[in-house]
Order: sequence, then structure tokens, then C-alpha cells
Amino acid sequence: MKPNFDIELLPEAIEFLDNIDDKAREKIYYNIKKAQFVNDNKLFKKLNDFIWEFRTLYNSKAYRLFSFWDKTESKETLVVATHGILKKTQKTPPKEIKKAEEIRKQYLDNKTKNK
Repeated sequence: MKPNFDIELLPEAIEFLDNIDDKAREKIYYNIKKAQFVNDNKLFKKLNDFIWEFRTLYNSKAYRLFSFWDKTESKETLVVATHGILKKTQKTPPKEIKKAEEIRKQYLDNKTKNK
């Protein structure tokens, strides 16, 4: 079975994953893989017009990996993970969504320049 999208982790997302507990990281990777095949809001949820989040609950901690869609010529659908947080409140912090939007804009600007 072919995944619904490919995933690219930007440096800040990789750094976030590298700095968390091994078991939590494994669970996040497992959920990301699962989200590639099933449409489930508990795993991959739209936050606004551009930003989505991979969601993982592990050991009563809510991990979030912010991302956006990038449709390129070479790949039908690519999800780019910008950065991650350990969520401490009920609501996703607006500054984290804004940060993901800024990273998205920078990513797309760089892509346009490098064409």
C-alpha cells in the first residue's frame, strides 16, 4: 500500500525528536507512519489554512509536530514538519502556529529562489 503523502523533517523538527526520550520518539515516528495511511484527526489535524500538526500522546504528555503541505512537481504530496513542542496547555499556543507559518513562508521562498 502506498502512503498518502511523503514526509520531510526540517532541522528543527529533527532536533526536537533527537532531544526527547527514546520511547516517546518511537511513538511519534509510529504515529507519523500511521498518519500516512489512515485519515485520523487524532494523529494528524488541521490547525488553520496552512498549518497541520502530528499529534502523539505518550505517558500523559502531548507531543506536537507542526507541519504544512508542499505540492511539488516531483512528489504529488509532501508534508514538511517544521518543529515540535511538548504541549503544556489545552490549547495549542498561537505563537507556535505563527512560528510554523513563518518557517513555511521561508521554506517556500527558498524553494522559489532555487528554481
